[in-house]
Amino acid sequence: MLAEAIVENPVPAEAAGSRPRLLLVLWQQRSVRIGAGIVLLVLIAAFSAPLVSLLLGHGPTEQFSDAALDEMGLPIGPTAAFPLGADGNGRDVLVRTLYGAQVSLLVGIPATTIAMLIGTLVGMASGFFAGRVDRFVSQGIDVALSFPFVVTALSLLSLNRGGTGQPIIPPVIVVILVIALFSWTYFAKLTRGLVLELRKSPMVEASVTIGASKTRIILLDILPNILPTVLVYWAVQLPANIVAEATLSFLGVGIQAPLPSWGNMIAEAQRTSLYQDQPWFLAGPGLALFLTVVGFNTLSSGLRTVLDPHQRSA
Repeated sequence: MLAEAIVENPVPAEAAGSRPRLLLVLWQQRSVRIGAGIVLLVLIAAFSAPLVSLLLGHGPTEQFSDAALDEMGLPIGPTAAFPLGADGNGRDVLVRTLYGAQVSLLVGIPATTIAMLIGTLVGMASGFFAGRVDRFVSQGIDVALSFPFVVTALSLLSLNRGGTGQPIIPPVIVVILVIALFSWTYFAKLTRGLVLELRKSPMVEASVTIGASKTRIILLDILPNILPTVLVYWAVQLPANIVAEATLSFLGVGIQAPLPSWGNMIAEAQRTSLYQDQPWFLAGPGLALFLTVVGFNTLSSGLRTVLDPHQRSA
């Protein structure tokens, strides 16, 4: 739905062009400042994971049964040694949460970028050549959108397990490809709508009149004008893909333990019911996932407000 909304209000060439004051205008937007600040905190958390692990002396998969579990075998609460407490296996929740940020970005950024590249290329071809190409691509997009994400993803990820139950391809790579497989269609619909609008613009008609090649028109006239909007939608789609990774990991088919992921950490807290008496077990990954999604959504909202004149005048 958001892709369709952006298509209805494409960024014009004069607004999308490079301007010396663009960064200043962006920074004047409160949502851009807030979103950028939250995203910066997430990035700092992800990059600081090895340092925090070194300072605390706790690896993301290390178990400290004696120090982190009490005499009843239950994890301890927050202490100086374990700032966010421990999980049911005696592992440091803070360290695992920070490494979970790395996993989320490692999956979300490549998956969204791959989807953007594929969807942009397909959408540009569909919108520029129109006719039969557009009808064929549009039908293909509709078919791809008809597949339910969770059910299809579960089936594809299950196929990655061999006869021994061990993954054939590293789960991180498979999750990236599966998420990209379901994300490219939104970029394709967005790009197709933008290109269909630009095909009728005087700029493109002038290039056709002087005999410019199709490649030149696409690369020099169309692509620079749709790129800002596509990049804004990249920021919109990224948190959705991070949530998709967490969902798959929560269901047990994404990132597998002991590798930390916010999704499998939340699933473990729910499975063991420790979060009812020890909420810190759930606080780390839950708040991290929430802040990441809020940060990117707020940032993308500010970017769209600046780059889309219809939004500014609304």
